[in-house]
Amino acid sequence: MPDHSHAPDAIAARINAPPGRGYLRDAVYGGIDGSVTTFAIVAGVAGAGLSPFIIVALGLANVLADGFSMAAGNYSGTKAELDNMKRLRVVEERHIARYPDGERQEVREILAQKGLAGQVLEDATDAITGNREAWIQLMLEGEYGLAPVDPHPVRAALATFAAFITAGLIPLLPFLLGLAGAFTWSVWMTAAVFFLIGAVKSVWSLEPWWRSGLETLAIGGVAAAMAYGVGTLFTS
Repeated sequence: MPDHSHAPDAIAARINAPPGRGYLRDAVYGGIDGSVTTFAIVAGVAGAGLSPFIIVALGLANVLADGFSMAAGNYSGTKAELDNMKRLRVVEERHIARYPDGERQEVREILAQKGLAGQVLEDATDAITGNREAWIQLMLEGEYGLAPVDPHPVRAALATFAAFITAGLIPLLPFLLGLAGAFTWSVWMTAAVFFLIGAVKSVWSLEPWWRSGLETLAIGGVAAAMAYGVGTLFTS
């Protein structure tokens, strides 16, 4: 990833419009869960020796129902996070109005922990507490550890759903296309998806792409093997 610009205009634009946590977590979560759960159904049903029609029917039902369920759960969780941020903002507004001296001392302590001292610390405290919005935001970040950018529940849910549907359909493709040896194809295609998700995820980390890919492949492989093993218990 190339270094960003440190020109004054670029710095101002970047700092004044932070991107927030983004939707990488939502997409990775949805993609892994979509491929794991769908292939678990494929492996379990195939292990039980049932027909490809049943595999497709159960797989599609899982992709749609479980994908929507995950998206709804992510929406509710992200909205709860947003509601909590709004609640804490109201709490801080009330505290600043009722206990300004105590809140000022909290600002001073937060800034001191950031390395400020002496007259610089006093001047910075005066500057922050002279701006009500900056004061509230600093308290939310320093006292509660909240990010300065509000999360977006709908976007988080859509990222999860899209990734779940996309990855979840891969294990079903060989059966939908009527390929010979469909289960074998499904195994290899799902393994490739596991590895690809891990490899792509490494773009946002310091971990080598191959190690991240193998880690995700191992996680998905364990889940798939367990499902296939359970399915074989029900063979006639």
